[in-house]
Amino acid sequence: MILVLIEHRDGQPDIPSLQTLSFARSLAAQTGDSIEAVAFGPDSLAGRLRDHGVSRYHSIADEQLMAYASEAWAVSLKQLADLISPKVLLAPGSIKGNEVMAYVGALSALSVVTNVCQVDAGNDWRVTRSSWGGSLFEKVLIDQDLALLTMANNNVEASESAVDVCDTVSFTPALEKKYFRAQVKSLENPVDEGMSLKTAPVVIGGGRGVGSSEGFGVLEELGEILKGVVGGSRVTTNNGWRAHRHQIGLTGNHISPKLYIACGISGAIQHMAGCKNSDNILVINTDENAPILSHADYGVIGDLHEIVPAIIKEIKNS
Repeated sequence: MILVLIEHRDGQPDIPSLQTLSFARSLAAQTGDSIEAVAFGPDSLAGRLRDHGVSRYHSIADEQLMAYASEAWAVSLKQLADLISPKVLLAPGSIKGNEVMAYVGALSALSVVTNVCQVDAGNDWRVTRSSWGGSLFEKVLIDQDLALLTMANNNVEASESAVDVCDTVSFTPALEKKYFRAQVKSLENPVDEGMSLKTAPVVIGGGRGVGSSEGFGVLEELGEILKGVVGGSRVTTNNGWRAHRHQIGLTGNHISPKLYIACGISGAIQHMAGCKNSDNILVINTDENAPILSHADYGVIGDLHEIVPAIIKEIKNS
């Protein structure tokens, strides 16, 4: 049996969790295992999870666990795993997923394989994981009774594959006060409205070549015309030109739009880790040797402050 950790917001599984369920189904097709899920949340999740192939949902509805507490969550997962003996414990490759699974591994004296892209479950479990910001892939051989895995971001599409019934089982872990030494006490909702960098079909990214916070004005205009969202590289957030929540890259947002327009961005490994899953990449840069051009589907060599206004003009005239 494959057990998947689900993250949710207001009772709705998030996209990374649904992608992880799609990945779990591909693994189950190899092993013949059923898929079960666990979440720190309400029984009402069962309906959504059934649509994604989950045959049993373990609801941990303890009020003190509703706010994220990494150690308490990990102890709860270990206790559940000890009870039901899954073959695989799989989590989204999110900040929470990676942190909780690291704790589970430490508690269980087991290794954790993160950023998993593929599993070949034959006589030997051979796992392919993304490393160094997606610049290389590693092959890992798993030799332990319980495989602890987190999935690489945006590795598969979230798709539905409903089962007839998803049973709901309540689980109450035995927790000590010490497990709540670190816990989230409040959440700040993002001030942005509408689409986000992670969901937008078109993303326009600005880098050092934009020059200033005012320089993003023309990118915002292009974003409005294309119904897209504007983000930036790390240098733009370090310089205060964009808020950190707008950063694209290894330590920022991982995006997967249909079109990514990178303006004045050199394309360091850390940035490419955040945008490599884009369907199409258009690069606008004055440097014909910029590393990002080797990843581009389309490239324009020139000053973005001339080229972007020209693009806007052509779109308006079309």
